[in-house]
Order: sequence, then structure tokens, then C-alpha cells
Amino acid sequence: MTSKTFSFHVLLLPLLLLMTMMGTFFSKHSNVAPFTMTVVINPDSRGHLIGTSSLNSDCLKGVQLEVTVTGSQVVLAGSDEEGDSMTVRGTVDKTGTLLKANYILNGSASGRCETDDGTGNLAKR
Repeated sequence: MTSKTFSFHVLLLPLLLLMTMMGTFFSKHSNVAPFTMTVVINPDSRGHLIGTSSLNSDCLKGVQLEVTVTGSQVVLAGSDEEGDSMTVRGTVDKTGTLLKANYILNGSASGRCETDDGTGNLAKR
């Protein structure tokens, strides 16, 4: 790891702790409406980052997310109580306040949707 990567990583982790992020996501499929998502990120009892989300999607309503940070790359992945799942994967900008991401979700467990994918941004609130 270079010193530049290390210093960015060290700065990024505190910015992600105790953070609320909100944004809009747009499907690659014209028949799927955009949705907003709010994620509250906190450390769990073991110190791992987790996110509690709320969405206004037809496919998912709320997902418990595990948060993985590698340098400026962030992955939010998890599922809801019915087994529907979502993964958001993206890059945090240099200010540490904007995550530009791609998403994929699978709502087939509940029967609300099949799969969907697209892009969006989550901004620090």
C-alpha cells in the first residue's frame, strides 16, 4: 500500500463511521422507477461497519447492510427479512462525502421484483 493510499484510507474510515448518507438510484431498465435510499452507518459490537437502510423502492423496503471499505472503494451488501438482497459498490470522492456507485438488487425472494441494476450516488447528510 502506498503512503497516499494509506493516508486516504485512514481519513476515509472515520468519515464513514456514524454517517448518514442519502441518494437516488436510477435503473438501467426504462420500466423501473428511480428510488431513494438513506443509509445510517455505525460500528456494530465487534467494530465492523454496518448500515441500516430505508428505501422507497418497489423491490426492497429496508436492508441490513455490511459495509466494506478498501481504500476509496466501498461496498454495501445485505438483505432484508424476506431474503431480498442488494449490493451497492462504488468509489468515495476525495472529500469523503459522495459515493458514486452501481447497484444490483434481487427482489425475487418476496416476489416483488426479479433483478434490477443501475447507478446512483449517496451523499453525506
